[in-house]
Amino acid sequence: MLRVLVCVSGGGTNLQAIIDAVENGTITNTKLVGVLSNQPKAYALERAKTHGIPGACVSRKDFGTKEAFQKKFLETIDGFEPDLIVLAGFLVVLPKELIEKYENRIINIHPSLIPSFCGKGFYGLKVHEEALKRGVKVTGATVHFVDEGTDTGPILIQKAVEVQEGDTPEILQRRVMEEAEWKILPRAIDEIANGKILLGKEQAL
Repeated sequence: MLRVLVCVSGGGTNLQAIIDAVENGTITNTKLVGVLSNQPKAYALERAKTHGIPGACVSRKDFGTKEAFQKKFLETIDGFEPDLIVLAGFLVVLPKELIEKYENRIINIHPSLIPSFCGKGFYGLKVHEEALKRGVKVTGATVHFVDEGTDTGPILIQKAVEVQEGDTPEILQRRVMEEAEWKILPRAIDEIANGKILLGKEQAL
């Protein structure tokens, strides 16, 4: 049984897609052991509570130094004993120690077809604003392993989404979520849970 911890900063729509997929059997051999947020009022924590999933919040505002925050953040993650950490709209720079400790056991969902529209500054609506500004015809989403770079880890799954005439950043964001993010993130978790994508040291072999 794959123990999954989901890290979220906001509303948790990708979290909900994961929860739904576990409950309806699209994701198998998986237990959601916790939801961790850096925002105490994140609606994602309410989603977790509704479905009986333990939730926790570690906010930078509660700590005098970055080091103290990161120490508590690491301790909280370790307390959930996850096999896999899923970043689902988590707007926190991960400590180097965490990335090293959970090497090839952290995945992220990014709202573009990496290497397009990724890296520092590309998140949320900004990704879609830039895609429309540059006039691309196809965008999408990517699930990738997390390394010390920004959106630079090995790609696991991508799904393309067509840009339509009259799209606004908000409309495009919603379509990318519905047609790509909410499909490929649960799929990646299921493939990891069932050995189709290998984790940690196994992944490196």
